[in-house]
Amino acid sequence: MGFQPIENYGVIGNMRSIALVGMNGSIDFLCYPEFDSPSVFAALLDERGGCFQIEPKLSNMRVRQLYLPDTNILLTRFLAEEGVAELTDFMPIENDSQQPNEIVRLVSVIRGNVHFEMHCQPRFNYGMATHRTEIADGCTTFFPQDDSSQPMSLYSTEPMKERSRGVRAEFSLRAGDSRTFVFGGLRSPGQQPEMELIGQRFQQTARFWKTWIAKSNYKGRWREMVNRSALMLKLLISREHGSLIAAPTFSLPEKIGGVRNWDYRYTWLRDATFTLYALIRLGFVQEVEAFIEWLKGRLGDDAERGPLQVMYGIDGRQKLDEVTLDHLSGFEYSRPVRIGNAAYQQLQLDIYGEMMDSIYLANKYGDPISYAGWKDVQRILEWLGKNWQRADEGIWEVRGGAKEFLHSRMMCWVAFDRALRLAQKRSLSGPLDLWQRTRDDIRSDIFANFWSDRFGCFVQAKGTEELDAATLLMPLMRFISPVDPMWLSTMKAIEERLVEDTLVRRYEVERTHIDGLPGGEGSFTACSFWYVECLARAGNLEKAQLLFEKLLGYANHLGLYSEELGSNGQHLGNFPQAFTHLALISAATYLDRALSGKGDGVWR
Repeated sequence: MGFQPIENYGVIGNMRSIALVGMNGSIDFLCYPEFDSPSVFAALLDERGGCFQIEPKLSNMRVRQLYLPDTNILLTRFLAEEGVAELTDFMPIENDSQQPNEIVRLVSVIRGNVHFEMHCQPRFNYGMATHRTEIADGCTTFFPQDDSSQPMSLYSTEPMKERSRGVRAEFSLRAGDSRTFVFGGLRSPGQQPEMELIGQRFQQTARFWKTWIAKSNYKGRWREMVNRSALMLKLLISREHGSLIAAPTFSLPEKIGGVRNWDYRYTWLRDATFTLYALIRLGFVQEVEAFIEWLKGRLGDDAERGPLQVMYGIDGRQKLDEVTLDHLSGFEYSRPVRIGNAAYQQLQLDIYGEMMDSIYLANKYGDPISYAGWKDVQRILEWLGKNWQRADEGIWEVRGGAKEFLHSRMMCWVAFDRALRLAQKRSLSGPLDLWQRTRDDIRSDIFANFWSDRFGCFVQAKGTEELDAATLLMPLMRFISPVDPMWLSTMKAIEERLVEDTLVRRYEVERTHIDGLPGGEGSFTACSFWYVECLARAGNLEKAQLLFEKLLGYANHLGLYSEELGSNGQHLGNFPQAFTHLALISAATYLDRALSGKGDGVWR
């Protein structure tokens, strides 16, 4: 069957599960019933992983795929001389929190007489579990033979026949005809979906998305791309827990044939600052409050390497053991295929700055912190005051050995800076003199030990002269002025060594081998948006606007981004990635305000 390019996919979801739908009408990825549950479809990684395809048989067919405006309802249109067909995919969202977790696929013909083939071949527990299939009364039920997965049902208005541990249907439709398929968890007897009410469920879902995005206060330039990024982020936020996953996929490679294949179906504390920053800018208060409630639950935890750990399961669980799925070939044969993420055991000191910045922003634009919450903050900062000088694995989660990274050190400064600001703003008690001395000591350490006189720039880690695109966050986090001569000199060095037009690499991976892994990777799209925002903050608006708009051209046909871009513009890494869309919103909103002469806006 071959692999579809990563950028050929759209996504649908209901804030519990997300499915990837290819331009060929195939759902090639679905974890169920939660974001981080075992996969049911994983043909994205291996054709043996299972898929659910509805394919029109048209000659010389052209395909167009789009989201219905202001929704996450996906329309795939197949166009040929003998006919035009449409496939509408969505996951219904209803006000009832007990709504069925289902995918609805509605196929219709606009013109001509079109023949279709449908085949649904689930492969449970990452393709490791067998199942039996039962067909009765317009419903096929798949019963997995282990306890790792739930039974799944496919309801259809078209008769189905069993084939290859799945089901198949062939049918022809004339203009105006349609067929409906509903795939989801096993319903109770007598609770089959009423196919005649699918139109109503479609309208309810469309209304939900349109109502939600209408709450955005962003009315500036590139509104369509900003709204699409916001809609994507909403899909990645757990409706039950309020946490946000980094991406819905696992093990999509950062280089074709390479080994940098990770599981991103978890919640990184690092994303907290950027999530709140982006959502606050757009005026979404409810999501901010839900995320902070989730974050409060982590403040009382204790992790193996400190008070907090790098990432958690969406429900807050700490153990995310990393294993390889050797029976899967991987996307474009990029192995190993990994689930779980061993980085949860790493020490990454920057998370404390990001945690504290999240709490500061939430207090600035939402409800004040509780007494117990402030006590947790003091406990965490007491630990950080004794540990900020330690080497760690850093923002990029390197596996080549711990170092004293500039970004980690700078975010420790942010932790104490935001705690001081919050205490002063809310008249909170605490060891403020100690926090101020620690903050100033960290700042002095950075200027003394992370500056290269030889290259005239801030460096990646203490004792090295390597560059790192994470340095671009220094002015964004208000550690240094965006027009400070030391910063402008650093920007120049980054442009010379890490930037190609508008695309930015994280670091010189193939030369430094700092991450302890063989091979290379693509440009890191979030860093590219950070670069644009740095240009804008430095007052270079004309260049920032040009590069930003060129960068928008690297999105896929639906306005979605994966983690990285290859040398040929191919999307690489897990898809779609929250970090990238968060950085897009931040860059767009700042640049738009600056171009409109509205100044910075006091966001931090």
